[in-house]
Amino acid sequence: MSGRFSGKVVVISGGSRGQGASHAERLASEGAAVLCGDVLDDEGRATAARLQALGHDVTYQHLDVTSSGDWATAMAWCRTRGRLDVLVNNAGIIHVNPLTEERLEDWNLTLTVNATSVLLGMQAAVPLMRETGGGSIINVASIFGMAGAEGYIAYCASKGAILAMTKTAALELAKDKIRVNSIVPGGVSTPMNENEPEGGVVPLTPLGRRAHVSEISGSIAFLASDDSVFVTGTELIVDGGYLAK
Repeated sequence: MSGRFSGKVVVISGGSRGQGASHAERLASEGAAVLCGDVLDDEGRATAARLQALGHDVTYQHLDVTSSGDWATAMAWCRTRGRLDVLVNNAGIIHVNPLTEERLEDWNLTLTVNATSVLLGMQAAVPLMRETGGGSIINVASIFGMAGAEGYIAYCASKGAILAMTKTAALELAKDKIRVNSIVPGGVSTPMNENEPEGGVVPLTPLGRRAHVSEISGSIAFLASDDSVFVTGTELIVDGGYLAK
């Protein structure tokens, strides 16, 4: 692949496995220096080692996305590289419980990990992006931020919050040449959802399958690159046609 990200520095949360690891591989394969952050330390170190063996500039660092201190540590790594060009807020959890049975502690955890983390990530990244003349922030939402799903009251709320925050941040940061967009994946085959009920969204997806993680990474690469230089405050839906109905 080309080196369109040569000299660029990228931070990806939830980068140990699944979509995050795929995004790291895609951007690093095109020349980016990538920091993968996660709380799954063993898997994160293994992912970084695998990508380094391929010749990619990938570093793993422990990152609890609910901790402003951990975000500050991630930004300190970026300063050793002199800049931050792309932030991918990818970390998230899935929690399933019907509306009438939802427990406050589960609700709060889901909203904190999935949505508050996006706020903290953007707050941490913006000062450095401002210093270096701009950047791209990509927040990973879901089709279930735009459509309801039975049993997913907390998850849907958290992903809907990401969509709203993305638009607000795009408006506030446009003057700083910081673009903010969201990715809206449909069903994706990842370790996080391997224990979901059989079928899931597949029967309702016109293309008839879940996406491979690499198929989401192509959209991440587009929003991270100058190919999307006039794109901000919007959602890129990558769902196999799910929301077209």
